[in-house]
Amino acid sequence: MLQSIGDAFRPGDALVIVDVQNDFCPDGALPIEQGNEIVPVLNRWIAAAVARHVPIYVSRDWHPAGHISFKEQGGPWPPHCIQDSQGARFAPGLRLPESVTKITKGVRFDQDQNSIFDATGLACELRLRGIRRLWVGGLAEDVCVLASVLDARRNDFEVVLIQNATRPVTVEGGEKARQQMHKLGVRIETG
Repeated sequence: MLQSIGDAFRPGDALVIVDVQNDFCPDGALPIEQGNEIVPVLNRWIAAAVARHVPIYVSRDWHPAGHISFKEQGGPWPPHCIQDSQGARFAPGLRLPESVTKITKGVRFDQDQNSIFDATGLACELRLRGIRRLWVGGLAEDVCVLASVLDARRNDFEVVLIQNATRPVTVEGGEKARQQMHKLGVRIETG
């Protein structure tokens, strides 16, 4: 466990928060068990990032109705995070500053976009800003967080997963995701 969140950050870092939305919290359309419990953890990281002038990127699923990833279209998931719906809003209590950069994904009609990097231009943006290391949390650890971390590594970014700031769809899926990330050199911290 880190001594101080603020001391964890160094120049060239960014905080990345993946899909902390109502539909992934308890009572949502695709609830992640205890998904809402990461909000206070992320708020501490957000406050530390703001204090240290570390850029913050936050993604959101923003699916059109009838999206290809939905079961009714042959996909694996129930309808969730439909554009402009209550379920697509960020989780209550998540304190995002005005300076946050929001990344909208899952809008394509022909494919899903689990990764925050998938057709968003994020890798280019991070390089332009001199970002080299990403601190990552969000939902779900074994789906969109995993896809985002894998793409970050493919794009040569150093990655630290904030373990207590993420939750998996399943316990087994979370364990497999962490193993996969660890093999790729992702550091796993709690804070």
